[in-house]
Amino acid sequence: MAIIVRLDVMLALRKMKSKDLACRIGVSEQNLSLLKSGKVRGVRFETLAAICRELDCQPGDLLEFVADDL
Repeated sequence: MAIIVRLDVMLALRKMKSKDLACRIGVSEQNLSLLKSGKVRGVRFETLAAICRELDCQPGDLLEFVADDL
């Protein structure tokens, strides 16, 4: 089971740089980079809401569930 973070796709679709998004939502570029790479174990709803607000998207546009093949 894996959650795939599609933040990089949404940034590309919105023609926005990570640096700009980080500044707009009040997180460090490093933390946003960790989120983009999927190296975080969780994300606050407040942060997720801020990302969705700035990118004009839904949480489902940013996160994808992929089941393990058994």
